[in-house]
Amino acid sequence: MRCEALDALAGARLWLKAENLQRGGSFKVRGALLAVERLAAAGSRGVLAQSTGNHAIAVALAAAGHRLPTVVVLPSDAAPAKVRRIRQAGAEAVLAGTTVAERVAVVEELRERYGYDVVDPYQNPHVVAGQGSATAELLHQVTAQGGRLDAVVVPIGGGSAVAGACLAAAGEDVAVVGAEPENVPAFTAALRAGGPVTVPARHTIADGLRPDRIGALPFALAHAAVSTVLTVGEDAIAEALRHTLLQARLVVEPAAATAVAAAVAYASTHRVTDVGVLLSGGNVEPDLVAAVLADRPETAVRPSGCDGAPAA
Repeated sequence: MRCEALDALAGARLWLKAENLQRGGSFKVRGALLAVERLAAAGSRGVLAQSTGNHAIAVALAAAGHRLPTVVVLPSDAAPAKVRRIRQAGAEAVLAGTTVAERVAVVEELRERYGYDVVDPYQNPHVVAGQGSATAELLHQVTAQGGRLDAVVVPIGGGSAVAGACLAAAGEDVAVVGAEPENVPAFTAALRAGGPVTVPARHTIADGLRPDRIGALPFALAHAAVSTVLTVGEDAIAEALRHTLLQARLVVEPAAATAVAAAVAYASTHRVTDVGVLLSGGNVEPDLVAAVLADRPETAVRPSGCDGAPAA
């Protein structure tokens, strides 16, 4: 999709890959469908996953299609809208801690208890390959309309999106640009350290980009292939969400808005004419949208647990 107002803001043509309109509300369904299909064909008894939300939704939907029981582990302060979508898909949601390590530990306990297969959001190669199909489609769609991308901007949480983008863009002469919240710069820290490290999990409205550590597989695939990584402040994320909603008429979550903000910043400092932007998802809390539109994102305080219940 295209938006003249966003083009004017960036000073370049922005090609918006609207994965917020995807089944399950995010691009994550791509990798989940591929990974779960392989497990089902191998005779899986059920699946497990940990996520900040969108990967869990995607795994729940994919598993439902194969009639596989599913348990997903989410942060104790997961967005209620995402928890509801998971349960509507028929999966069990377990709330545990706020860090990746805490969720992984619970997944391991559940794996030993049930004997289910784990669909890891970062370490599963089928997940990473599936996520890359979003960038592959974007490149194809722009070419089909007579354009050619100079760069593609993708948000970074655990790293599957940027790793998949690097795979899709290999040999295409297009720069892959990562975008992550200034408050959770896990990939930036990994690049400086030479490998994945855990960063302090500070609050960000971009809840989908909260993983405090980049996945080892995504880092291995992306660290040498990514062109640059931009960190985006909370005010800039909120402003980009407002612009995308009001100008492009697209409801996106702050993770996607992080990519929009980074694309505008990248275009303003590089000689580019065409930039692709992965609008990774649209599973956003209504009260957060209202607060951001009122220019008061700090007032959108998420409850301690799902639907206002105490955190598990």
